[in-house]
Amino acid sequence: MQIPIRAIWVFHTAARAGSISKAAEELSVTPSAVSQQIQALEVQLGVTLMTKMGRGIVLTEAGERYFATITDEIEGIAEATNTIRGYRSITALTVRATPTFSAKWLLPRLGSFLDNHPDLEMRLDGTNEPTDFNRELVDVEIRHGDGRWPGLFVEGVAEEEFLPACAPHYAAAGSLDAADLPSHRLIHSVKSQAQWGRWFSLAGVDPKERWRRVLFDRSHMAIDAAVDGMGIALESTLMMESELASGRLVCPVKAPPQVRLITQWIVCPRDHLRQKKVRLFLDWLRSEGSAWQARNLPAA
Repeated sequence: MQIPIRAIWVFHTAARAGSISKAAEELSVTPSAVSQQIQALEVQLGVTLMTKMGRGIVLTEAGERYFATITDEIEGIAEATNTIRGYRSITALTVRATPTFSAKWLLPRLGSFLDNHPDLEMRLDGTNEPTDFNRELVDVEIRHGDGRWPGLFVEGVAEEEFLPACAPHYAAAGSLDAADLPSHRLIHSVKSQAQWGRWFSLAGVDPKERWRRVLFDRSHMAIDAAVDGMGIALESTLMMESELASGRLVCPVKAPPQVRLITQWIVCPRDHLRQKKVRLFLDWLRSEGSAWQARNLPAA
């Protein structure tokens, strides 16, 4: 039996894209031509591989198994073809993450991932706007929030601890009681999941007067303001990693209440997990998150 290489390639492209029209655009053919190739493959295999759903497609159980089986081989063929042509094979990976997570945690580590995968070309978008995966060409997002996004693959990066932090010239480490803080200027990250009101409640402090505040809509701005001596911020040790390690920030409170949350989440459509480039990035991110958590958060 002659192997229908063209039809297999077309099926793989459509399954990866989740759309006949997107596959047609990628392959520079008509949607009708894509459908005909897939139908011919189904006839030769004797099974239905995919069905239409709205504007997209859904793989059948047989289609899922077939796609998983051929993916590594297809990617290997593409790499070998580029190599024999004399070109280095490049695969593009687009990641979206919040500006604070990008600058404070991801960028200092990203070099190790790129060094280990020289054939990956990465684009990092720093924004707080959630991705519309139906319209935007983003492979993976690291999203800030509570982790509740139905219909998407969602996995926490690491558990974080939220601590009061300030420059050592503003207040020395362990020099204040929790009850002293309402008399100081308090820096707020307005989108943070850990707010001063909850922290005071956990610390058993009931401020009698409204405290002095300065508010920022980005955590990295709040962290930088604390480093500059503007006041005391309530921020994540994940985001303040560099500043705490260098001593530019310290925790001024003797015995702060323990506040641990997961606020950064790996988010993408489940079918993106079929892509080797996505799996490589997620495996690396899991390893980095686990290592950070083991170093910075002793068992409660």
